[in-house]
Amino acid sequence: MARLPSRVFTDVDGMDLILWRHADAQDGSPDMERALTDKGVQQAQRMAAWLNAHLPKSTRVLSSPAVRAYQTADALERKYETIPQIAPGADAVHVLAAAGWPDAKGCVLVVGHQPTLGEAASLLLFGEARPLSIKKAGLLWLTNRVRGDHPQTVLKGAMTVELL
Repeated sequence: MARLPSRVFTDVDGMDLILWRHADAQDGSPDMERALTDKGVQQAQRMAAWLNAHLPKSTRVLSSPAVRAYQTADALERKYETIPQIAPGADAVHVLAAAGWPDAKGCVLVVGHQPTLGEAASLLLFGEARPLSIKKAGLLWLTNRVRGDHPQTVLKGAMTVELL
């Protein structure tokens, strides 16, 4: 199992990290070219509306280069960066590094894939990569803080399309 490097737990204070799984996608190959289904487009739009009502305007948005991920990010109607390190099959530690965890300032939203996003959340919450599933178009919102000399990762929220 992957383990989170100890340096990630030092000097943390106030970064928000949102891990947003891409919406429902077509089956088939090549994997990188799988597009959203009609259902997936609707899921992405519904979650994007919720996110836009809650995200700071300065949120940095990162997307996997897979079609289904950037189509999900497109629903936000915000600028985003396409990051190869969060493509399907990426390592959770590389996803966290791409997001700048825990040292980035403000809020970072990552649009990516399972199992990587679940593993990244698990690393932050439990200190090791464990199976943790995020539903299609669902998200986990995490933050970090320091209490005394103890850095903490806090689960601020979890949202699925079904709860909207």
